[in-house]
Amino acid sequence: MIKAAIMGYGTIGSGVMEVLNINQNGIAKRVGEGIEVKYILDLRDFPGDPIQEKIVHDYKTIVEDAEVKIVVETMGGVEPAYTFVKAMLEAGKHVTTSNKALVAAKGAELIALAEEKQVNFMFEASVGGGIPIIRPLNSCLTADEIEEITGIVNGTTNYMLTKMAEDNADFEDVLKDAQAKGYAEKDPTADIEGYDACRKIAILTSLVCGQQVDFEDIHTEGITKITAADIKYAKAMGRKIKLLASSKKVGDGYAAMVAPYLLPKTHPLYNVNGVFNAIFVHGNVLGDAMFYGSGAGKLPTASAVVADIVEMAKHMDKNIKVEWSSQKLKLADYKAISNQFFVRVSAEDKTAVENVFGAVSYVDAGESGELGFVTEKLTEAEFEKKASELGNVIQSIRFA
Repeated sequence: MIKAAIMGYGTIGSGVMEVLNINQNGIAKRVGEGIEVKYILDLRDFPGDPIQEKIVHDYKTIVEDAEVKIVVETMGGVEPAYTFVKAMLEAGKHVTTSNKALVAAKGAELIALAEEKQVNFMFEASVGGGIPIIRPLNSCLTADEIEEITGIVNGTTNYMLTKMAEDNADFEDVLKDAQAKGYAEKDPTADIEGYDACRKIAILTSLVCGQQVDFEDIHTEGITKITAADIKYAKAMGRKIKLLASSKKVGDGYAAMVAPYLLPKTHPLYNVNGVFNAIFVHGNVLGDAMFYGSGAGKLPTASAVVADIVEMAKHMDKNIKVEWSSQKLKLADYKAISNQFFVRVSAEDKTAVENVFGAVSYVDAGESGELGFVTEKLTEAEFEKKASELGNVIQSIRFA
């Protein structure tokens, strides 16, 4: 029986326990022996709950127990998770985490430490929840040069944008609905401002290029400025607004961004709705592939964590190499990337628009006192300059 420990008994931690219990026989068959959780680290006690006998309040109890071979971190945040995970790896224990903040900030260092100690640091659940994407990138797609990864990687914002489109609802009303349903946190900033998606695309880009990509370097826009009027224009164009996290190969480097985009019906991510997530990958040999499924939630995320546990249990004495060095990758300047832009201006003077932007295509969504139009392809820098020159810009959204 392989002994394991869980650090953090919240939504995901309790889900991991549940998955291990539900599928214990199948897991034991795949591994060759059973997995037993010996400790659960949490600040709280759970009187009356069968897991109370496993509760410990000091992470050193786990560090010092040589019997524990695998540790699950589901606490969230960088600290104290980093301190605890580092101590587990230094003690020669395998670690899996669902914590994207930790992986984005400390991934390269923890991977290097795991290799040094001949254990594994795995994080399948940190990006796509229940969607497998880390392992495919590390194993199945290693023959390819990945030229693009673009994903809907945040279920909260995707649910909100879907709801706005279906109900012609305003942002604030949909946010309250998402919070009431448990899809959005009480403080939804990380989701609606795009920070969660930003960390995830930083992790994926780091894995693809094998170098550290700092999420602070990625241009990030959220969905807080998307309005019901924008949704009307999107429908008039036969498009949908989605928050995309993307990383594309540019020359010898990568350009990364998180922002709302207007997707046509032909786009592979057009029909990804509600809390579902999907990640589109383009390789120079493979061509196009897409990974789709439940990007969040207790059991889907826990399923990905337990998949890591099984993988580590099958490689107890072997480090599975992951290419992700601490050498920092300098991202290409996003302002040099070209896009078409949909623009709304609070004016009805087409001459002024065409004097600045040249040939444009106008979009009528029945909104009075303004113009909606689509530009030709422009670099981000050119668009910023022209938008500033024109003035009166209410909204601008990129085309995908």
